[in-house]
Amino acid sequence: MASSSFVDYVKIYFRSGNGGAGSTHMLHTRTNYKGGPDGGDGGRGGHIILVGNEQLWTLLHLKYRKHIYAENGVGGSGDNKTGAEGEDVLVEVPIGTIAKDAETGEVLCEISAHGEKKILLKGGRGGLGNAYFKTATHRTPRFSQPGEEGFEGWKILELKLLADVGLVGFPNAGKSTLLSVVSAAKPKIADYPFTTLVPNLGIVSYRDARSFVMADIPGIIEGAAEGKGLGVRFLRHIERNSVLLFVVAADADDVVNQYAILLNELEKYNPELLDKRRILAISKSDLIDKEIMDDIKKNLPDIPTVFFSSLTNLNIDKLKDIIWKEINS
Repeated sequence: MASSSFVDYVKIYFRSGNGGAGSTHMLHTRTNYKGGPDGGDGGRGGHIILVGNEQLWTLLHLKYRKHIYAENGVGGSGDNKTGAEGEDVLVEVPIGTIAKDAETGEVLCEISAHGEKKILLKGGRGGLGNAYFKTATHRTPRFSQPGEEGFEGWKILELKLLADVGLVGFPNAGKSTLLSVVSAAKPKIADYPFTTLVPNLGIVSYRDARSFVMADIPGIIEGAAEGKGLGVRFLRHIERNSVLLFVVAADADDVVNQYAILLNELEKYNPELLDKRRILAISKSDLIDKEIMDDIKKNLPDIPTVFFSSLTNLNIDKLKDIIWKEINS
């Protein structure tokens, strides 16, 4: 997934259609000059509707659409004819897209399945024609209702990637290298912080033609939950991963402390993330000897842990086994 084509955040001004006005019309024919009211109702304004599309992985197609308007409903007419409804606007989005109010941050809806439809903004109702107001005591009402106005405002669409396992770690921990080794994904890899600026997805082949999806999330730094580094921009992608794979480099000053910092950032962002299954994978283990490895093992947290090396393929298959077991537990 190239960085130039991956967009997971767009801000768009949406406006649903106004309802059509009801008709104030009196029936006049040669045989019935005073036929009474026959004004029809106005048509409903068009809705703004989000539709899930499993073929989409990004919001790129919406990046340059700053305004999306639905059609207004048509006014009613004589002979009790209801006006046509305004055409709905269907906005296709990837599965995992969340819509928020840009001012309040309130979550309005989430698309979680292919073909799922959610009305983001309802169109205004059509006004009632004067025929509706005819009564036994008021047979010739010469008034009708105007159509209701639609809704409008700035909305934010955010994408949360769906993956079986999400890689969590500091910049340069070896997450992208791991993804490139176990899948066909080609993330950018270099020896400097924030090489990964967008999430990358890879399909990992497993035993007996099985597979699972792995997501490489841009590196987290201490203070990310408050917006430091790349901030919370990509933390939301972790929310839809079944398992969190914490990747800490074996040559770190304190492996356990780095894991604790990462866990703390996730807790500050969303405490519910701590309910997900966790694995600790200690990368670059080819750089340490058995004595250092044994020393690190003394204080490891009580979660599945594996020392691995993407360079030498040390314990890569064992890591896959652990991931598969946690995904299917």
